Amino acid sequence: MESFFTFLEKRVSDCSSLLCVGLDPHLSDLSVPSAEAAASFCIDLVERTAPYAAAFKPNAAFFEQFGAPGWAALEKVIAAVRERSQRLGSLIPVILDAKRGDIASTAEAYARSSFYALGAHAVTLSPYLGRDSVEPFLNDPEKGAFLLCRTSNPGAADLQDLEIAGTGEPLYLAVARQAQAWNSRNNIGLVVGATQLEPMARIRRATPGLWFLAPGIGAQGGDLEAALQAGLRPDGRGLLLPVSRAISRAPDPGKAAAELRDRIIDIQYRLTRSKA
Repeated sequence: MESFFTFLEKRVSDCSSLLCVGLDPHLSDLSVPSAEAAASFCIDLVERTAPYAAAFKPNAAFFEQFGAPGWAALEKVIAAVRERSQRLGSLIPVILDAKRGDIASTAEAYARSSFYALGAHAVTLSPYLGRDSVEPFLNDPEKGAFLLCRTSNPGAADLQDLEIAGTGEPLYLAVARQAQAWNSRNNIGLVVGATQLEPMARIRRATPGLWFLAPGIGAQGGDLEAALQAGLRPDGRGLLLPVSRAISRAPDPGKAAAELRDRIIDIQYRLTRSKA
């Protein structure tokens, strides 16, 4: 049965990359503060970096700030990824960074919006309302969900590191194990910050097969090699590395993406060889 992660695995093979290019049109990066400028900025990035991207990750907030025109701009950006995929002959998944999470009936509407109105292939979700809030995003195996597990922001520890009574384990590990139990259709992954190396290693041990979306490399200061060492599966996969500003603000974004992809390949090779 085809699933979101079989599509992702195929794309990873096609482009020899674990790089996920973030599409975050900050106002300071735009020629003018408009939805049209945001779309142009992101489409240019897609065109320049698509050969090296295992996935693209547009952040919904940067489009929603423009109201209805921003929503139309986001549709246009996702359509541009689809177009570029067709030209390359390889489906590049779009992960909508929207961090949705609500009661089941509302979640159904969010899922229709993300997957069928916008055309995204996966979405980031908060799992803290429980399974019924996540299930509407999982019904179609070809659509994926990355559940917030141990995030990269400084305040993450306020709740995610809280110890669960009677277990001695932090909440993020319970989320990871729950995600693995829910993953009957091979379409659940986890958001695990690349700046959180010890938690990442613990989560990898608890969920040896799941894919991680691991923000934090680049502007947030995460160490690429350390993150790969902590989060890769034994097969050298299982870790998507979203990078936004370090690519979009480079003099040549295409070159920056290519160089980062190549660094990842080199580290992958050394790490998997050392474990062989």
